[in-house]
Amino acid sequence: MSSNYEPLIPAVLELNQCGVPVSANFGDTYHPEWGALEQAGRVFLHGNDLQRRWSGKDSFTVCETGFGLGHNFLALWQAWRQDPQRPRRLHMVSFELHPFASHDLHAMWQRSLPPAEQALACKLLAAWPPLLPGLHRLEFEGGALTLTLAFGSVERLARQVSAQVDAYFLDGFAPRVNPAMWTRHLFGQLVRMANAGATAASWCCAGEMRRGLRDAGFLVSKVPGYGGKREITVATLRQGLGRQRTQAARGDKVLVIGGGLAGAGVAQALALRGHEVTVFDPVFAQGLGASHQGHIAAALTPVISRDDDIRARLSRAGTLRALQRWQGLPEPARPLRCGTLEVATDAQHAADRRLALDSLRFPSDWVRWVEGAQAKALAGVEPAWGGLWFSAGQRVQPEALLCALLSLPGVYCRDISVSRLHCNDSQEWVVSNADGQALASAPNVVLANAWQACALMAGTPGLAALPKVDAMHRLGGQVSYFADSRLCKTHAIVAGDGYYLPAVDGLNVGGSTYTANAAASKITAQGHQDVMNKLTVLLNMQKARLGPMPVPTNGWAGWRAAVSDRLPVIGQVVGAPGLWLACAFGSRGLSWAPLAGDLIAARLNGEPLPLERELIRKIAPR
Repeated sequence: MSSNYEPLIPAVLELNQCGVPVSANFGDTYHPEWGALEQAGRVFLHGNDLQRRWSGKDSFTVCETGFGLGHNFLALWQAWRQDPQRPRRLHMVSFELHPFASHDLHAMWQRSLPPAEQALACKLLAAWPPLLPGLHRLEFEGGALTLTLAFGSVERLARQVSAQVDAYFLDGFAPRVNPAMWTRHLFGQLVRMANAGATAASWCCAGEMRRGLRDAGFLVSKVPGYGGKREITVATLRQGLGRQRTQAARGDKVLVIGGGLAGAGVAQALALRGHEVTVFDPVFAQGLGASHQGHIAAALTPVISRDDDIRARLSRAGTLRALQRWQGLPEPARPLRCGTLEVATDAQHAADRRLALDSLRFPSDWVRWVEGAQAKALAGVEPAWGGLWFSAGQRVQPEALLCALLSLPGVYCRDISVSRLHCNDSQEWVVSNADGQALASAPNVVLANAWQACALMAGTPGLAALPKVDAMHRLGGQVSYFADSRLCKTHAIVAGDGYYLPAVDGLNVGGSTYTANAAASKITAQGHQDVMNKLTVLLNMQKARLGPMPVPTNGWAGWRAAVSDRLPVIGQVVGAPGLWLACAFGSRGLSWAPLAGDLIAARLNGEPLPLERELIRKIAPR
């Protein structure tokens, strides 16, 4: 097990004799008896002077050190909605070691919130994530309000969050029972994230806490308290500390090279934030979804590893972003959330997967072990050795998805090939055709054209070598289509060494093959045979007594681009401001496309980033 891994332990709802919720882990109340919303308003909103400080700003970011029951967020949300001078966009980052399950939050909110906050709480409840360690990005008010939840210990996650913070709500349990929330180390991380002039407020007035804030760089004072609390603490970052606020790139033009899944994911995220996005790809001459034309269906499903490695964490983050980004699309672009059964291949494999589940302690509504009749009921097949059930598994129709994303307002598609790239004297990136004719220019350009990005960068003056990116390679592969009625009853993704998908218009998709060093990616008889061999095991053909494997009716062939560590390459090219990469997605383009889009868009707009810093470093261009 990785030394960084921390199993997430949910909070348990308990009430004291006064009916106030109490933490069983820390033996302290979540809020004073006189009210959580009152404390939020008087201590945190008023203590940070938010109404004055955020007035007329384009964006404003708050960081909270303990989410608890969410009252501070709900109070902040309500105050933002009611203020005609509110910032255009509001972000909140909140840490929580022991988050509540959604049913416990629902129970508390029903009994304690007035109608206005109840309405907001219902929206928060609908978006509440599974209780998994790491960062979770939630969006409300059409994306104008974001909540980034950091589930896990604040000691570790404070180092992992990237944000530009204007105000802090220091709201951990009392220092005597929860000292980790009040350390000099934590305060140092808060200063790292702070914008110049950032403020902080807390109900806590302990001398050691105030000295820690002072040593970190805050000017600290006490002001009159409320409700039996004689004084509270307020603080302002010393002059000369903190970063200058990043000017959001709202409305700036962005050029995207590549009209596949990577480019479409980036285009959607940018368009949702008000950018004008132009996407270049000659394949558009055949239609917006032409890069996956004829590709009936594909699988989007998370993975797990016993040590929760980088690939598993990225896959989890990407799956969650896809659920938020794409479940609101109209059919058939909207992925079908049908679940995935990842089958074990033998007894040892089954034992290893069950051991991984025991180590990770993930919630059963995210992944659990199933076998026999339960597996049959969920997926339509009965694996010989059981398997993992992922409730978030999604069957995607790639062509329809691409058409929907590339048709969004603000996205413009041009069926032109970009052959050259350079940065002009105005610090804008200019894209040109093979004849050197300039096609467009913009402050930012995203290369989402898989292995072709290498050739484009190689001809760009002034770019440093990126050995990992330069070694990107491509793999051919195919899927096969089946129309046999005996196989159409599978109603979930069945995965393992290969996959089998629920039918679309009477056709099931089986896949897939990997062909290195292929001169062309095409459907072959050998490819069909390889797929059929995989499905014989996946579908437990002998147990199902289906007889000979049905012959495929047709299929689809395409390319994958990958680098040595099989992780995506996402981020800004060092030494080339405004040049971004979103490529090398391998066989997980559907998982990483929405994640890449939101990561790049968040960076451009000065938002809290949706990934931990150590994950961002692993996928950065190099």
